[in-house]
Amino acid sequence: MAIGPKLNGTFRAFIERQPMFFVATAAADGRVNVSPKGADSLRILNDTTVRWLNLSGSGNETAGHLKALNRITLMFCAFNGDAMILRLYGTAKVLHARDPGWAEAVAMFPEMAGTRQIVDVSIELVQSSCGSGVPVMAFEADRANAELVPHFAAMGADGVEAYWRRKNATTIDGFDTGLFED
Repeated sequence: MAIGPKLNGTFRAFIERQPMFFVATAAADGRVNVSPKGADSLRILNDTTVRWLNLSGSGNETAGHLKALNRITLMFCAFNGDAMILRLYGTAKVLHARDPGWAEAVAMFPEMAGTRQIVDVSIELVQSSCGSGVPVMAFEADRANAELVPHFAAMGADGVEAYWRRKNATTIDGFDTGLFED
């Protein structure tokens, strides 16, 4: 098991090969949330910072948790090739379209309907483990581009905002997600 305060070349290459990762957050009270993320939504900015484009979904737990208690873990698993699990522990800042720096940050990603937030993660600890318990699986398709993005594209901007107001403004535990702050 390797532990350190930042990414190295091996870890960066490993992250770049993974078609998905998991995000875990929790407020001081309430439920712990773990969300799978995919699509072309992650960028390594440097050895201590990663950024991901957070697309719309059925909830918005990550943003609400980060607003309540700023801690986060990203986990990457090798589902093929050499076994490894890599965790990035740290804190994060959520950017919305209204925030300074949004245009520069969102320009790093392909345009995708349902783009909701950008999350910048400041890495405090990197930990790897063997990953021998993770099954070997083949990647078949990216559902985000085949299903999720077209779903939100069909809604249009007004429909997406209405959806956010219904489903993404608060977490399941009632925490504000920051989507509609002035």
